[in-house]
Amino acid sequence: MQPQFTVGQIRPIDCVKEGFRLIKQDYWLLFAITIIGIFIAGFSFYILIGAMVCGMMTAYFRVFDGGRANFDDLWKGFGYIGKSAVAVILILVPGLIYGVVLLLTIYLPIVAMAISGGKISPDELLPVLLGALIVDVIVAFLMVTFHSLMMFVFPLILEHGLSSWDAVKLSARATFKNMSGVAGLIAVNIGIGLLGYLAFCVGIYLAVPILMATNLVAYRQVFPKNAPVLS
Repeated sequence: MQPQFTVGQIRPIDCVKEGFRLIKQDYWLLFAITIIGIFIAGFSFYILIGAMVCGMMTAYFRVFDGGRANFDDLWKGFGYIGKSAVAVILILVPGLIYGVVLLLTIYLPIVAMAISGGKISPDELLPVLLGALIVDVIVAFLMVTFHSLMMFVFPLILEHGLSSWDAVKLSARATFKNMSGVAGLIAVNIGIGLLGYLAFCVGIYLAVPILMATNLVAYRQVFPKNAPVLS
């Protein structure tokens, strides 16, 4: 059974305001839960990213629903390792492909020039780098587009018990139907991230709970908690 979704309800700036309002009382605990979850995911080479994200979202949804954050919520994400496995693969493989493209198009020509002892002139290298930059921008755009289609996957797995594949399909349909709102949300997220980097770079870490809350507010706008389900 899958939940029905709404269309045209995402208001990016309102998502930020509402997200911060909901988490401000438990901000520092949610900050700790989020940062430790991200650290564990990275330490596991992102194999545990599905479990950690589901655990983090469990804490956020508890706060959204009027409760208080609990650090033990993070470990509850381990119960979703199986259901989130396909989603994790779909996230990691494009990232790996992008890394390979970046290596082949940017770093390899630079290494080749260094090994050649300067035999490759800057005039010869510049067109290669410009072409590589264009390729990287295109690949990055495709990755952002693909990942945006998956922005509702983990909350759907968590709240509705969907399998990864069912959650991916439903998330993609909901995103397509709410494309303008999702695009605005991504733009706002990028803006918050840039502001965080400008704040001596450490601000980006402080912004992470706000970004998480913002995206989950958008999810709840698209998939209201008491939305009817389709059998």
